[in-house]
Amino acid sequence: MIVLDDTKMRIVLATMKAVRQYGLEGVRIQNVSELAGISPGALYRYFESKDQMIVECFTYVDKQAAAIFDHLKFNPLTMLSNPMGAVKSLWLPYFRFWTSHPDETIFYHRFRDSAFFPKYDKTRDLTYFNTFIQMVRLFKRAFPALDKINQDLLWLHVLTSTVMYAKYVVEGILPNNQETEDTVFQLLTIGLSGYLKPKKPPEKRG
Repeated sequence: MIVLDDTKMRIVLATMKAVRQYGLEGVRIQNVSELAGISPGALYRYFESKDQMIVECFTYVDKQAAAIFDHLKFNPLTMLSNPMGAVKSLWLPYFRFWTSHPDETIFYHRFRDSAFFPKYDKTRDLTYFNTFIQMVRLFKRAFPALDKINQDLLWLHVLTSTVMYAKYVVEGILPNNQETEDTVFQLLTIGLSGYLKPKKPPEKRG
């Protein structure tokens, strides 16, 4: 659970709402202060600049997304009996988080697609994704063939595509239903099943 001071939380939520309305470049301090219901002067007591507010928003949403995996009940044995089912059990709560948080989804998508992100990403703290990283390691131990895939490319594909499709849902371009979830999952995992083959036990010599 990510807890912020009440006023700071209002500013963060107002910033994301403002970015959704005016765009990342178009949003102004005045827009945020009006949506938060506080004066620009009061806002500056919490943040020095618009850029600092935007980075704080991204960190807040990023931690929320990471926390999803901290609360999932995951049985490693299901990886062997139903690998794709195990992947979906991890992916679906993540996708549903985005489709149920419209302002966060559009803000997150725009920030990652902006000139702000590459610089921020170099100093980004990823320790709060430790639970997710441990889950990935379990999969890689069970399915060594996954090491044949470029890991940066694989997770970038899954993350950015999931958020992109969720954005289409919150914008009303795609319906928010099970058919959309199933189709998006299939699109994201085409080709992955070929790598989800357990390590072969050593052959017994007679």
